[in-house]
Amino acid sequence: MVAMHAQLGDRSLFPDLRAGAYLAHAAISPLSLPVAESLRAGVALGETGGLAAFPHLIERADAARDGFARLIGARPGEVARVSSTSAGVSAIASALALRSGDRVVLFEGEFPTNVTPWQAAARARGAQVVFVPLAPFQRSLKEGLAALDAELARGCALVAVSAVQFQTGLAMPLAEIAERAHAVGARVFVDGIQAVGATPLDVVATGIDFLACASHKWLMGPMGAGFLFVAQAARAELEPLSVGWVSHVDFDAFLFGPGELRYDRPLSSDARVFEQGVHNFLGLCGLAASIELLEGLGAEAIWNHVQAYLDRVEPELVARGWRSLRHAEPAGRSTIASFAPPAGVDTQHVVESLGEAGVAVTGPDGLLRIAPHWPNASAELELLTAALDRI
Repeated sequence: MVAMHAQLGDRSLFPDLRAGAYLAHAAISPLSLPVAESLRAGVALGETGGLAAFPHLIERADAARDGFARLIGARPGEVARVSSTSAGVSAIASALALRSGDRVVLFEGEFPTNVTPWQAAARARGAQVVFVPLAPFQRSLKEGLAALDAELARGCALVAVSAVQFQTGLAMPLAEIAERAHAVGARVFVDGIQAVGATPLDVVATGIDFLACASHKWLMGPMGAGFLFVAQAARAELEPLSVGWVSHVDFDAFLFGPGELRYDRPLSSDARVFEQGVHNFLGLCGLAASIELLEGLGAEAIWNHVQAYLDRVEPELVARGWRSLRHAEPAGRSTIASFAPPAGVDTQHVVESLGEAGVAVTGPDGLLRIAPHWPNASAELELLTAALDRI
């Protein structure tokens, strides 16, 4: 099987990738050969079999969900298939029983996916959204946690945080955040899209209650597929509103026997209550293949590989006048390294020029963001530095 040949620093599974150095995994990852082949196989089955393709699609969709559950240390019943991170956030925001006067604690600088649904839910229920600044965390994780403690002391129903901040690559201290939130009776929601697939993350050991993650970044799957984790202990506190026909127990019984069409079946008591209807089965086919690659390599090995890559990149950019925002503490680092530009340098111009030179990077909010993954090799550094020097 092709997936068995994945090796750290080897991009042979990306034979058609045009960029000589693809460092934009924090935005959208390219599709590997096994992922593309899995997608083509699903399409071919749909072309030739129609309904007959469905058992295969279900099998691969189940494999994707089960594989994701293993990646984060969850049980399959605690994971629902959703279309995106936003869909997962919105599902919990609409189901959480917020009351008038409750406080939802967010963080400044978060990607809007993990802000807008909480603002809408708070407005609808008379709750309050408050923000903790990220700057103290950037200076010191201890200082950031002290700032969070001060906010939690005023009361809190839920803390929503990204595992890794999309602009700077700051890895948030999730276990410490969860411990503090639980101490005041609050739940914790994590946007995991910038972590899962390249950063080790165990939802049980960390104490996470909810986590949403789409497939097109560090999971290296197609767009339009993702997952929502709901800890079983937290499920009973939810009042699901974002539901559909698949949300019921024995939801498909009426398709296979007479007299089974009913509207009083109970809703699922686990995360699968949020699986509303038909999924992006083709996308999940491709994602299953990518997760198999990731599991074969191991999140710890991928993380160490990327850190070694960034350890070489960072001093090269600093020597060229870029200011590194990579955290001084190893616990605050991720698979993203961001750099503030030298005076007078237009980051977007640099991003575009690097792209023309075969180096794919991104520039959120004026920062140069370097985001390698398991296929990247340190030999690419010469291409990056040479292109920067020409620019």
